[in-house]
Amino acid sequence: MSNEKTTESRRHGGRQGRGRPSNRGGGPRNRGRHGRNREDDERIQKIIRNAQDMLSDSSQAICLEDLNAYERKRIHQYFENKGDYETKTYRNGEDYLLWIFPVGKLRRLAEEKAQEALNTGEEVDFPPMSNYERFIIHDTLKSWDSVETTSFGEGDERFVRITPQRFGRRLKRIAKKLKIF
Repeated sequence: MSNEKTTESRRHGGRQGRGRPSNRGGGPRNRGRHGRNREDDERIQKIIRNAQDMLSDSSQAICLEDLNAYERKRIHQYFENKGDYETKTYRNGEDYLLWIFPVGKLRRLAEEKAQEALNTGEEVDFPPMSNYERFIIHDTLKSWDSVETTSFGEGDERFVRITPQRFGRRLKRIAKKLKIF
């Protein structure tokens, strides 16, 4: 009988009962597996709510600073699961900046401005944007044959201009191939 008890205690590392403590986290109460507590999660939820409020009012990207790696990862995961947002992390010296871009709103804005350019027949300018925001505008409108997008300006003042095309891009491509014009 003592042999059975010895074998049993070796299986469990010399401890009696179950292999884990009752709070399942392995650490102090109210802490998760990786040492995160409820206050950390509440802070992240508050940051997400504030970011959503700021993003709901405009089509401008927002920058979140002073986040640790865990907070950046959680916020990034939250917004990446939403189809209308994209996140990018940039390094600025020793700091990391998390940018959240409202891609869905930028695409809708680009289509509205392109339709406005077609209706009026005049060029339409966007306000100055970051390079990624300009990329979204160009990428959204590249399939539109009746408009052309061009970036103008330098540095922080660089913007996108939408120009309505009389014959569209397809005719120009065909003309280049046939060398008619």
